[in-house]
Amino acid sequence: MSLEKIPFNRPYMTGKEFHHIAEANLGQMLAGDGPFTKRCHAWLEERTGSSKALLTHSCTAALEMCALLLDLQPGDEVIMPSYTFVSTANAFVLRGAVPVFVDIREDTLNLDERLIEAAITPRTKAIAVVHYAGVACEMDSILAIAHRHGLKVVEDAAQGVMSSYKGRALGSIGDLGAFSFHETKNVISGEGGALLANDPELVMRAEIIREKGTDRSRFFRGQVDKYTWQEVGSSFLPGELTAAFLWAQLQEAEAITNSRLATWARYHHALAGLEADGLLRRPIIPQDCQHNAHMYYVLLAPGIDRQAVLQRMRDEEVYPVFHYVPLHSSPAGERYGRAHGSMQLTDELSNRLVRLPLWCGLGDERQDRVISALSTALARR
Repeated sequence: MSLEKIPFNRPYMTGKEFHHIAEANLGQMLAGDGPFTKRCHAWLEERTGSSKALLTHSCTAALEMCALLLDLQPGDEVIMPSYTFVSTANAFVLRGAVPVFVDIREDTLNLDERLIEAAITPRTKAIAVVHYAGVACEMDSILAIAHRHGLKVVEDAAQGVMSSYKGRALGSIGDLGAFSFHETKNVISGEGGALLANDPELVMRAEIIREKGTDRSRFFRGQVDKYTWQEVGSSFLPGELTAAFLWAQLQEAEAITNSRLATWARYHHALAGLEADGLLRRPIIPQDCQHNAHMYYVLLAPGIDRQAVLQRMRDEEVYPVFHYVPLHSSPAGERYGRAHGSMQLTDELSNRLVRLPLWCGLGDERQDRVISALSTALARR
């Protein structure tokens, strides 16, 4: 009898999604900013403490809104990690800005705050941090650097819903934040995202940019008698069916997070022996960070063939994956951005990282198979 395939990810459904979608259909309001969108906005604002939350059709869209809100001009620079998804850089490159890549920390794989200041030039306008695996960057140090140099801070918190730093929700700490609700994330809507405008002075412009550059939101609130084109913007709104799906997920966000944390903790305990044997390194969570169990990754010991480990696990119908190819070494990264200083840790750690299957409903039996497959693959190195 063939083994059940254990995929890296399986989207989780709460059971309420179709009910909410049917309700949205019956309400006959399917475009953006309907009742379900407003519920999601209120939940996000209450949960994060952000001045304004605005749903978008993706986290990429939220980051593109950030770039517009920063008024970036061609040649302006944005400091960011190279070990991130392409959207972090693309959003700023679209405005003509230059991503300046800085190396990552060895413990969290986040932007190394100790290297930021040396990368600042007269053209630097912002620091874009990425909270890798839902584990916070060292935000106090980063905010202090930004304050000294008059820079804005953008949080790419795509993986950070329900995570916090010193009690503050990720995405709500910098000037602007961006969430993802892609189906690979913890809380999902298929595709989807949100912008968090934490600087009150950016809220009105954020609404305008999101609504094709018009003051349509103010018109619907009765604050103006007609709406007109105010500045450059685009259509960043998701439809109401997407928001209805997301509302079901947000209602269960705490339960989803707790389930994932239990699976994460079980991996962490089970793999302690392999770490003690020097075969891998488990994730490190700093004391000030409450993570959301977005992923469980291991760093294979230097010299272990990652591709061989992946293939041996796939032979057992277990499907782990690696992660980003560093942007500084990509064709577009070399063309549109530049690296500041050595990228040694980015290069080294990205080649050693393996992400294990983690999703609600994985269960102990499947998880034991993942652990066994990894142990066997490493024993055959």
